[in-house]
Amino acid sequence: MGKAIVREELERREHETLSPYACFSDRSLGRRVPEEPDALRGCFQCDRDRVLHSKSFRRLANKTQVFLAPEGDHYRTRLTHTLEVAQIARDIARPLGLNEDLTEAIALGHDLGHTPFGHVGERALSRAISRYRKVDPASEEGLRLFSHNEQSVRILEVLERQGRGLNLCHEVLDGIRCHRGSLRAMTLEGRVVAKADRIAYVCHDIDDAERAGLLSEEDLPSGPCSVLGRSSSDRISTMVQDLVFASSGRDDILMSEGVWRALSELRSFLFDHLYTKGDAKYEEPKADRMIEELFDYFVSHIDEIPDEYRRSSEDRPDVQVADYVAGMTDRYALRVFEELKVPRAWRVPKLRRYNEAF
Repeated sequence: MGKAIVREELERREHETLSPYACFSDRSLGRRVPEEPDALRGCFQCDRDRVLHSKSFRRLANKTQVFLAPEGDHYRTRLTHTLEVAQIARDIARPLGLNEDLTEAIALGHDLGHTPFGHVGERALSRAISRYRKVDPASEEGLRLFSHNEQSVRILEVLERQGRGLNLCHEVLDGIRCHRGSLRAMTLEGRVVAKADRIAYVCHDIDDAERAGLLSEEDLPSGPCSVLGRSSSDRISTMVQDLVFASSGRDDILMSEGVWRALSELRSFLFDHLYTKGDAKYEEPKADRMIEELFDYFVSHIDEIPDEYRRSSEDRPDVQVADYVAGMTDRYALRVFEELKVPRAWRVPKLRRYNEAF
């Protein structure tokens, strides 16, 4: 048996094999609470493992991606989306010589803060908080009240491990916070995850829509498909290769203009035909009202939420309830709502039923 490879040796190998633009484990900005380094694993390996073994990560298995609580076994959930993002991100990071452990840690944690029922739940929770704070939900302040990327960071810093958080490295938290919108991660690994996230959801949402009979390959716009390909596999391959070649030797993560434009057009098509209208959205108004009603109930019955959420913020019922509701899975939210709002038939006590039988 060969000699064990310890952390110091792994860190040395990073400097020998990775790109000068990579984020090296031994140059991390560190953790909020300093820790003794692991004997065998680099800091980003430790972070990846902490995310993977967290309760929040396991809950992703029962959170909506696009289709609310789908009945089929083969539709994506928030967990399978996360795994696909992680794989695509690693496929980009490896040939670019970037740090795969950091890339994977960011990818696995990037959606932990998603509410039940996907983005519809996120919007509903944001509106509920706005009403509680008497803020215009369309204002700049209102739009910042709840976002899943910030909630992902809050989960990892504050809520996991009974309020102690996972104490992850600064670079991991930054990549998770900056994986969407106009935010820009400080590391190339974080920027890889942001691009991989978009590639993944555009491609697999088309796949799920086709499986559901809501779209066919012929319905897709011909222009973007002529550039990206005519199948999910071809489209992913085209975009990954384009990213790698366009970013090679550069201090940024880029796509060629033609491929980026094709991806953007395909994404716009999905917003017009899948994300905001059509049969996939039929049940969303119900989910929307349910999330708001759960928030309103628990903010008025704060003693009914678990202790770990009441300890998460100093006397801020709206924050405590948002933490609790956002952490629910789809089916748990449905069960809680049913218990609170749906009347059940009165049942004869067991002893009385027994006596009446004789």
